[in-house]
Amino acid sequence: MNILIFNWRCWFHPQAGGAEKYLYELSKRLIKAGHRVTWFVSKFNNAETREIIDRIEIIRKGGKYSVYIYIPLYYLFQLRKRKFNIIIDDINGVPFFTPLFVRRPKVAIIHHIVGWWIFSKELPWFMAIIGWISERLIPFIYSKIKFITVSNSSKKEMERFGIRNIKIVPNGIDTNIYKSKQKKSRIPTIVFVGRLKKYKRLDLLLRAFKLVSKKNSRARLWIVGEGNVKKDLLKLVERLNLKKVKFFGYVSDEKKITLLNKAWVFVTTSEKEGWAVTVIEANVCGTPVIAFNVPGLRDSVKNGFNGLLVKPNPKELADEIIKVLKDEKLRKELSRNAIKWAKRFSWDKSADEFMKVVEDVVNEK
Repeated sequence: MNILIFNWRCWFHPQAGGAEKYLYELSKRLIKAGHRVTWFVSKFNNAETREIIDRIEIIRKGGKYSVYIYIPLYYLFQLRKRKFNIIIDDINGVPFFTPLFVRRPKVAIIHHIVGWWIFSKELPWFMAIIGWISERLIPFIYSKIKFITVSNSSKKEMERFGIRNIKIVPNGIDTNIYKSKQKKSRIPTIVFVGRLKKYKRLDLLLRAFKLVSKKNSRARLWIVGEGNVKKDLLKLVERLNLKKVKFFGYVSDEKKITLLNKAWVFVTTSEKEGWAVTVIEANVCGTPVIAFNVPGLRDSVKNGFNGLLVKPNPKELADEIIKVLKDEKLRKELSRNAIKWAKRFSWDKSADEFMKVVEDVVNEK
């Protein structure tokens, strides 16, 4: 089968996140199964316009916003001639509106509904309005399209939004990459891994860590990732006079695994997630997760099993972090359960489920 994927970014993009990881892992396995995969994405500095990586063809045109113009034009004048069997429309808030210009079978992916709160935080006001209106049009323009999402929370949210015909294909984990285990650090260590964006609310994590430090002066916080709020976070660290916070920036998978293995607890403070694949990555390293009780995270974190869910405020977050750092018995129990939980998920299994959806859609046509 010849598969074309429209996405905002490729997995090499400096701001790539869970959506790109998801598509990349599935694409590798689809190719291994004998299918052809092409991505059409936005371009970034020093990126090739066209290249093949891991046998995946990547075409890059346009920037953060102009890619939405390039995709319909390039498809109509170039890609349509290649007679793809199916088009995968990955929607990251602003849709590509493929039903308006693609007649071939289509599948749409939504990790979670973005909504006004995130649009208004992440975009200039005029772009936020355009994004919000565009997202509100999805149930109407995509009314006959099969959707894939990654969690039950996202599925329920999409149904309330007016979207139907949804299949859950969860995130996975590559256990071969995470085989090597390392001992936990001797120093109580908290870690966050992800993009540094406003909706991740890392300011709340820093404020919680201020409270943690008063109870446990040895505790340290590692923040791994890049994003457009890094400067603001660094200023907040200085203002709160936090001495044991380290920003690692973007790291390799090998380094990320080392940090996740050494950490005592992984903390995420997102407003919402589709699922948060970093939760499973932390869990497979034996690192329990403390997260806010919000959509997506309440799917990937089973409260009291592989981690803890708390109300979205720094005080309650700090209390739970302190409890996990102090209570070794609890920490080890959560760690054992975390490993068991992570083993339930597999990119191979997710790729099989994904391909079943694709085949069903193609066969219907």
